[in-house]
Amino acid sequence: MKMALGFVTAILIASFAPFAYASDPSPLQNFCVAVNDSVATVFVNGKICKNPNMVVADDFFFSGLNRPGNTSNPLGSRVTPVNVNQIPGLNTLGVSLVRVDYAPYGLNPPHTHPRATEVLVVLQGTLYVGFVTSNPADPNQKNKLFTKYLNPGDVFVFPEGLIHFQFNVGQKNAVAFAGLSSQNPGVITIANAVFGSDPPINPAVLTKAFQVEKNVIDYLQAQFWWNID
Repeated sequence: MKMALGFVTAILIASFAPFAYASDPSPLQNFCVAVNDSVATVFVNGKICKNPNMVVADDFFFSGLNRPGNTSNPLGSRVTPVNVNQIPGLNTLGVSLVRVDYAPYGLNPPHTHPRATEVLVVLQGTLYVGFVTSNPADPNQKNKLFTKYLNPGDVFVFPEGLIHFQFNVGQKNAVAFAGLSSQNPGVITIANAVFGSDPPINPAVLTKAFQVEKNVIDYLQAQFWWNID
């Protein structure tokens, strides 16, 4: 297990370098450790810098990714994020990390990261993964789906902003780690956003958009939609 974790770490470190130039702007100083939003007096596009004289090693530290996430939920998956909210020292550095645990047949449902490309490394199990392209210029063409079955040691990239998913096709637990090209990549779970918003989207909009009867939309909006992190 230690060797496997070392392999994953090496892959992610290697992948982070180009990410630093892919999304978030480059820093203009050594570091800009984030101030907790609850104590900030002004708001900026990102986080306010902590006084460098108050910065400590723990501002760049997180512990616990060796522990499995609790997958006892309707989706059978759990995302453990390590972004600027967990490591304030990631502020302005343009990278973050997640661990994803999957129960047998667990799903990380279709979602997007509006601010980041993601590179996924499988540590354990077999995952069916994929992403869908944006709308093609030719209206006669459909959005193209790219999929792959991944095994331990396999790597797959999800381009920034595109809808993607991971599904554990095995009868045993699966684990993956992913690096993302933003300190705060964000996540939009498609079904939750469309059918679980507060307040709900007018059913007339959704019946026309999905070309179904209103009772179908009423049923979907009445469900409990489990958010991934």
